[in-house]
Amino acid sequence: MALAAKALLPLLLLAGLLAVFLRFGPVGVFRAAFPPIEELTFERIAFPQPGLIRVHMVNGGPEPVTVAQVMLDDAYWEHTVVPDREVGRLDGIVIEISYPWVDGDPLIVTVVTSTGVTFTQEVAVATQSPEINRSYVVTFALLGLYVGVVPVFLGLLWLPFIAGVSQRWIDFFLSFTVGLLLFLGVDALEGAFALTGRVASAFQGVGLIVLGVVGAPLVIHAVGRIGRGDSAITPLGISTLIAIGIGLHNLGEGLAIGSSYAVGEVALGTSLVFGFLLHNTTEGLGIVAPLARSRPSYGKLAALGLIAGVPTIFGAWIGGFSYSPTASVLFLAIGAGAIVQVIAVLGRSMGSGGREGFKGPLNAAGVVAGLIVMYATGLFVAA
Repeated sequence: MALAAKALLPLLLLAGLLAVFLRFGPVGVFRAAFPPIEELTFERIAFPQPGLIRVHMVNGGPEPVTVAQVMLDDAYWEHTVVPDREVGRLDGIVIEISYPWVDGDPLIVTVVTSTGVTFTQEVAVATQSPEINRSYVVTFALLGLYVGVVPVFLGLLWLPFIAGVSQRWIDFFLSFTVGLLLFLGVDALEGAFALTGRVASAFQGVGLIVLGVVGAPLVIHAVGRIGRGDSAITPLGISTLIAIGIGLHNLGEGLAIGSSYAVGEVALGTSLVFGFLLHNTTEGLGIVAPLARSRPSYGKLAALGLIAGVPTIFGAWIGGFSYSPTASVLFLAIGAGAIVQVIAVLGRSMGSGGREGFKGPLNAAGVVAGLIVMYATGLFVAA
């Protein structure tokens, strides 16, 4: 009891100090001397049906904000705000505007606050947003299947080849896997940092990245030791970690694809599908590389493929129906963090038992080859 009181004492003093500051401190002087800081962040602009626009916004600033006017292409337009025009800190609103938007045309949306501050977002292409119905659910599922699940399963078919090579070349393909993962991890981080500008400042986009990149490997490491203790991780365990890391990356990839498709920014042509097939098939090779000296059952191989590929479908659903920049940043960061842990596990595994690890010339070439292959196949998916 005495120990608990010692722990609570600083917290109680801090609470008292904050109460005194709010009651008697110079807060009123600050508010009187300086204008309020207003911030509204666009989360999504949707076109649910012809003649209607829905603007989703969140207040990430320190003060409440009151929405006064809405302009479309520099013209004021009638609108309604749900739930209320006054938006409290961290609260979200939906602005509904009856406007005869034209499919395929660009549009500039400007929100004006009661103090005259403006917030502007440009829509490159106005197109009807997907709604949750059977047609769109199946469309996004097939999209995720084509670009995520099928390529990974094709890559798993390299297992018989991997199983027939010497240990020296197995280490090469494990190093090749590290190159693949390094590319995916940097790609996820680049995507996360690119989205931080669309995250409300209160949600701290960079902080979300740090949380995901640092927290994910620690959680995966702790969970992986449950029931295993200090014993070495099995080849199937390594492959499972690789599949999890790739799956989390593919979740972010699905988010990007679904959201881009929803706003008409991605052309789903044969070249795009072909590019994703090339790009993601190499991920299956990375999953089976640690299993070269094992005899996994078809069921376990199928499970590994689903772990790595199915998140693409869920990402496409989330991105297409309810895209959130904040969630996207966090998911991408978690994917990058998971890949960090997988690379660490592979590095320890390849450095044990007198093996050269990444210092050997052939293994170093494997890492570089993995990077080059991911870069080359990525050229086909640039949209």
